[in-house]
Amino acid sequence: MSSADERGGRMHAFSGNSFDDYYDHDIREHPLPGRLLIGAVVRILWVITKFLWPWRIENAELLTNDPRGRVIIMNHESMLDPVVIVVSLWLAGVPVRTVYKGDFDKILPATWLFSRAGGFPVQRGTADMKTVRRARAMLMRGESVLIYPEGTRVRNDADQEAHGGYAIMAQLAKAPVQPVAIIGARHLSFRRPVYVRAEKPIEWSEIGAEKRKEQLAEMERIGMACVYALRDQLREDYPGVD
Repeated sequence: MSSADERGGRMHAFSGNSFDDYYDHDIREHPLPGRLLIGAVVRILWVITKFLWPWRIENAELLTNDPRGRVIIMNHESMLDPVVIVVSLWLAGVPVRTVYKGDFDKILPATWLFSRAGGFPVQRGTADMKTVRRARAMLMRGESVLIYPEGTRVRNDADQEAHGGYAIMAQLAKAPVQPVAIIGARHLSFRRPVYVRAEKPIEWSEIGAEKRKEQLAEMERIGMACVYALRDQLREDYPGVD
């Protein structure tokens, strides 16, 4: 039985729902008023961000046309990164969850908004198996999970360091891992273009290792290597954009 079922099934329309209810119910089962509100916010963000920092996603169909739950991994340059992905997937009708730092839960309005927009927290620096199990449930019911393995915004390539928790989530759910890269968002300025590129998902059947731990290590290596290769190719294709 899922944690959502244990708490009594359907959510209430206007009140009586905990943050855990929003994390553990299918995002498509969230109360209609909240979904309408987030839908309006998504459309406003699309207009504002497109105007301020013209962004586009190359190979967007690889993100929007796949109905499976996937772990989407991406390099992290600014707060624009999740907005671009969440807005694009939401408008395409693709249910997506975003992992965010548990530190934000100290700000109640932020937790209120994130929970309704599909976000869920992770406690950094710990073996947060609750988040891993939660992500597994999301993936298995067909929601995608967006995660930034670098953990924080990276301002310099020399500071990049990726963590492998995303691979555990994907392995437990038997879900593919989809690399995405972004450039141009490190130093946002008015009308400066931002480019995003998606790659096809990495399937577990493509991992040559046989043992689970070896498969996990290989996915951790291949996943972020693909993200950085996408990023570097974007830089070559758009000189002067970093």
